[in-house]
This record gives sequence, structure tokens and C-alpha cells, in this order.
Amino acid sequence: MDDDVRLWMVERSYDTRNLVTVVHATTDGDRYHRKELSASMLARTDVTAGITVPATDLEPVEDEQRRQRYATEATRMADTHAPDDTV
Repeated sequence: MDDDVRLWMVERSYDTRNLVTVVHATTDGDRYHRKELSASMLARTDVTAGITVPATDLEPVEDEQRRQRYATEATRMADTHAPDDTV
């Protein structure tokens, strides 16, 4: 589909509620998609280097430093991994 966008994993974080947040972003760092998984769900789900999601599911990255960090990390992931690599 034309409105699907390729994203690359840029961040994985854990919180005190036993949730894992995985963030994938565009290589320009302008847009991202965040997904929260319980630790038990993460054990049953493969997190891949790249994902494709509808453009309507993306959020803009407002902070310039975060945008630059996401762009750098997404580009690094795109250069070193296939989209379906488990990371």
C-alpha cells in the first residue's frame, strides 16, 4: 500500500510496571510508532529491526534532539539489519 511506511527500531525501554516500550522511527527521525508490551508478551513476540505500519498510525517527533537521535539510530539499523531480523 502507498500509505505504509517502513520504520526501524530506535529504542527499547523497561518500566517499573513490567512493561517494555519499543519505538520504531523513520530514517529521517520525523515520525515514530510506539508499542507497549508486557514482559510476558515480549517473551512470546519477536521484536524486529524493521516494521511497516500505516502512515496514519505514526506520531510526529516534536523534539529536535530526539528527532536527530531517532534518525541516527534508524539509519544505523537500516544499514546493518534486514527488516525481519529479530533484535
